[in-house]
Amino acid sequence: MDHQTEINYIKKILDGDTNLFSYFLNSYSHSVFTLIVRVVQSKEDAEELTQDTFLKAFRKLDTYRGDCSFSTWLFRIGYNTAISAVRKKKIVFPAIDEYVIDTVADEDVDRLLAGNDSEELLIHMEKAIEKLNPDEKALITLYYLENNPVQELAQVFGITPDNVKVKLHRTRKKLYVMIRELTKADA
Repeated sequence: MDHQTEINYIKKILDGDTNLFSYFLNSYSHSVFTLIVRVVQSKEDAEELTQDTFLKAFRKLDTYRGDCSFSTWLFRIGYNTAISAVRKKKIVFPAIDEYVIDTVADEDVDRLLAGNDSEELLIHMEKAIEKLNPDEKALITLYYLENNPVQELAQVFGITPDNVKVKLHRTRKKLYVMIRELTKADA
């Protein structure tokens, strides 16, 4: 559905036809759940937080201005809901020395992440993603799994598109370092 049609649905919902909100639930619940489960790392928590996200979106539907796609607005709510839940649990994520990340060559990252779809690499990648901090997990999920453009990610995260690109670049390097460490541990 295009942006204008979604805006028309929202107007009808605000005018009392609340059953139309099921369109948004059906269209976006899987994507929102995917984002949230990556951030909180618990299927049960993610299911509850996805429901919370849609409830918040429904209650705040009158604040949607239409200056971005509805999915972007909804991802922002889901992201904030997930981040709040993680912060309450006070989970500590492993840090990687910035110098190590800075010394990784882009070609090495590209070669590792794009050149090999082995089952071992996919397992290591999944383990590495689990160790990322919540912001990095959300960014990787929305960009690579949900195929959101950089401009929309900038709106979701409240940063500039250039900042999104920098964070993606650094997160890819961080994944490379963590995957290499996991590979060495298996050897």
